Amino acid sequence: MRLPGLRFGAAVFGLLFALVALPALALQASDTVAPEIATGFLAKDIVRANHRMVVAAEPLAAEAGLRILREGGNAADAMITVQTVLGLVEPQSSGIGGGAFLVWYDGHTGKITTFDGRETAPARATSSLFLDANGKPLKFFDAVVGGRSVGTPGVLRMMERVHERYGSKDWDELFQPAIELAEKGFPVSQRLHKEIAADKGRLDRQPAARAYFYDKAGNALPAGTILKNPAYARTLRQIARGGADAFYVGDIANDIVDAVHNAKNPGLLSLDDLADYSAKERSPVCFPYRSYKVCGMGPPSSGALTIGEILGMLSNFDLSARGPDNPDTWRLFGDATRLAFADRDRYMADTDFVKMPQGLLNPGYLNDRATLLLRSKALTDAEVKPGNPPWEKAETRVDGDSFSAHGTSHFVIVDDQGNIASMTTTVENAFGSRQMVDGFLLNNQLTDFSFLPDKDGHAVANRVEPGKRPRSSMSPTIVLKDGKPAFAIGSPGGSNIIPYVAETLMALIDWKMNIQEAVSFPHFVNRYGPYDLEKDSSAMAMRKGLEALGYTVDFKDENSGLNGVAITAGGTIEGGADPRRNGVALGD
Repeated sequence: MRLPGLRFGAAVFGLLFALVALPALALQASDTVAPEIATGFLAKDIVRANHRMVVAAEPLAAEAGLRILREGGNAADAMITVQTVLGLVEPQSSGIGGGAFLVWYDGHTGKITTFDGRETAPARATSSLFLDANGKPLKFFDAVVGGRSVGTPGVLRMMERVHERYGSKDWDELFQPAIELAEKGFPVSQRLHKEIAADKGRLDRQPAARAYFYDKAGNALPAGTILKNPAYARTLRQIARGGADAFYVGDIANDIVDAVHNAKNPGLLSLDDLADYSAKERSPVCFPYRSYKVCGMGPPSSGALTIGEILGMLSNFDLSARGPDNPDTWRLFGDATRLAFADRDRYMADTDFVKMPQGLLNPGYLNDRATLLLRSKALTDAEVKPGNPPWEKAETRVDGDSFSAHGTSHFVIVDDQGNIASMTTTVENAFGSRQMVDGFLLNNQLTDFSFLPDKDGHAVANRVEPGKRPRSSMSPTIVLKDGKPAFAIGSPGGSNIIPYVAETLMALIDWKMNIQEAVSFPHFVNRYGPYDLEKDSSAMAMRKGLEALGYTVDFKDENSGLNGVAITAGGTIEGGADPRRNGVALGD
């Protein structure tokens, strides 16, 4: 038996509303995941294409990216267009005031590389950035709202670097769809309306954000409102003409720094921080799972390493035979995730600043960790501890603290040359720092650092340091089979991204689900002991079985935004978009 689909609510309205604005598309859709969910909401269909595909969290962004591909652009070109449109129509999740990670597959060479557009801490930042006058950690939103949490935005420098390396169309052309949409206006989706309404009291503190997102009476803009953003159009025109320098040096940079310094909770970002920022090309983190090779983003992201630990431990067990409706499958998955997160919290951080164990994905180490799972009951909290992976030179580390935020988006692009872009992009918390500048929102990425810099005299790996990139959970992923691309996926969801993506890989590889079935699959999340089952889904039926294994179980909304593609042996591109959000797969 395979677990049935989920109940999906208001996101479907936003999807259908946005689709009205799209021109007719040459799509191929079939193999519905389920003709109709029991509650009456429609499931999404798998989409098939022969030449190109874009899967993104908003239909208008996916259509804009597909337009660039149809006009002769490649995945590197379309990536810029998709991001700039997402920053307009989904500003709560990502934008040019934030950062991103990209996993890139080169269709000509077959090589995978990764690009790091993560934000950096200001040069004047100290380890006490998020401590109060008594040396105690600030409350999360006391740290987030304002300028204190703003890191140097990285996504534009990253996109420029990728375009210089791989792009085929002129830079300035790639901003035109977002400019046109910002000037003509777009309909506020139901999801965006709900996010604005839910953030009242934070998002409306800054005059610019309040004037943009709320009406004169202070109410959230209703769904369907045509929202124009001429300031964003002006900003994009400057960047289109002057390249990323127009953002990092000059009027826009001055406006960013003024907003950070003049906020009620001022920050430390300077003009030098912006001018000195550079995106980095890094080697991917790759590991085997069954007969596949999984590749993702390494530090400062903890995504690929933690997923690699989870799947490395699970590779010792036959999940195919157990199946997705077996409580013991989820015991293994939950406890492997807990063990991997114990290592994550102890060891993982920006390796430009912190030495990390070299052996976190060492097969012998993971096999030893997997022996902890050879039991019939859940691990106790006392048994879930960081391991002792191989080091080049061991250093004492202590666990840091972390918060889970959900202001993130993921998209995948496949072009007709075989290039693949799998990109996760974020402003961190929903609406970031809530500081709006020149038509876009600034990130609150610095709150991804541990607020506590040390414990018992030992340094926390993910502490704040000048120029350092905060640890991330973003997990853009490309999976190879016999050296050729098989899947590309990723998700928003804070630290839940890691179990979301790991579970999806299990669904694809162990249970042979198609891409739409896999991204629609109910979520089972256990990072730190309690087991969270996706509310209003068939996962809830696993409660008694998991409680019998020793877990405390809760039902929670699991608002993932998994988007992905599968590429068949015959070369057909199959796309799946998470029905929990507004996303679509478009191709031809």
